[in-house]
Amino acid sequence: MLVTVDFWHVPRRRAGHAAARMALDRPTLRRTSGLTFGKLLGTGSSHRFTPLDADPLRWALLAVWDTPSAARGFERSRTIRSWAGIADERWRVELRPVASRGRWSGRAPFGGRPGGPASHRRPDGEHRGKHGGEHGGGPVAAVTRARLAPRQAVAFWRAVPPVAAELRGAGGLLFAAGIGEAPIGLQGTFSLWRDVTALRAFAYQGPAHAAAVRRTPPAGWYAEELFARFVVLGSRGTIGGVNPLDIPPSAGKADHPLTTR
Repeated sequence: MLVTVDFWHVPRRRAGHAAARMALDRPTLRRTSGLTFGKLLGTGSSHRFTPLDADPLRWALLAVWDTPSAARGFERSRTIRSWAGIADERWRVELRPVASRGRWSGRAPFGGRPGGPASHRRPDGEHRGKHGGEHGGGPVAAVTRARLAPRQAVAFWRAVPPVAAELRGAGGLLFAAGIGEAPIGLQGTFSLWRDVTALRAFAYQGPAHAAAVRRTPPAGWYAEELFARFVVLGSRGTIGGVNPLDIPPSAGKADHPLTTR
């Protein structure tokens, strides 16, 4: 299994074209050979992770492939050519799942355990891929996705800003963005970390995040949720003029080229 995440940035004059591609490309994805799961996604900044952060100039595609060759073949597809025609920047990151819990649209796209809450379990209880790698000190990524319970959406959005602020200040964070199939009700995050130690420090030691994790089960915020962790295999291109994997360890919180924007 190979997971790819593409982020495209489009000029303002192309924002309408990009929004249209969200609908036009769905039938093509359903017919794509070797694609086992694919989601076209809007994105938002990591400032608050609320609908107010939606970014009409940045769009994403998360795809799960049977084989690397299927992912390479997709580079010749109409979908990729269409995005190349309207985007002025593209960044792709390739991932291998190592832990996953929960469901996305009723499925467990990354393997792991489909049942049970996703966000408040420690990694020790999650499915691990048969290959190692994340403990070797390399970069890792995390994806969260939730379908909000309609009556709990406002309470959820009120609780999120302190967590977002904590995330932006987290040591070892290379990049973070909100992602979702829709700006209201279908919420998610993609984050890239220097190593698994940094990710776990944020997930289990940050007071705002820990408090949100404790509140999740009794609050009933989610009708469906998923958390997945990945080893980063590589990336190409740039986002915001930078390849996040090229950010040096010496970059501090105050001068980080992505998380300070």
